[in-house]
Amino acid sequence: MNKQLRNRELRVAAYAVCVRDDEILLARWVARDGAKKWTLPGGGMDHGEDPLDTVVREVEEETGYAAEMTALLGLDSIRRQYPRKLGAFADFQGLRIVYEGRITGGELRHETDGSTDLAAWHPLEAVTALERVELVDIGLELWRSRPPAGRLAGTSR
Repeated sequence: MNKQLRNRELRVAAYAVCVRDDEILLARWVARDGAKKWTLPGGGMDHGEDPLDTVVREVEEETGYAAEMTALLGLDSIRRQYPRKLGAFADFQGLRIVYEGRITGGELRHETDGSTDLAAWHPLEAVTALERVELVDIGLELWRSRPPAGRLAGTSR
């Protein structure tokens, strides 16, 4: 296999935008370096798993809530390069499937031994003041605008 193909990584993930009473449910992601930022509940698909099952599982793991997805809001694709050992670089692409979700049961709790450490409801008008990943803004814009093609204009990154 050629070296360039070995350095390619594809991650498919599914996330939920859950809004109720003008608040959004977010999970606080903890980066490897310890930095903490708010994100949409969700995460990577397991091989053979349906994206809808992924997002329902991830919402429960990260927040304690049972949820049902009520709409497919859209897709977001990102591409990044990052360094690997011995001077090589990884060519990473992330495909993020974003759903609208509705909480149907459970109780708010924090994830343990996962990629997030807190879950909380935040007023929509306060989101811009939060330390957050770009996916929060993308998810909210998809939720607000509901683009017919499921993609925000000018978002190829």
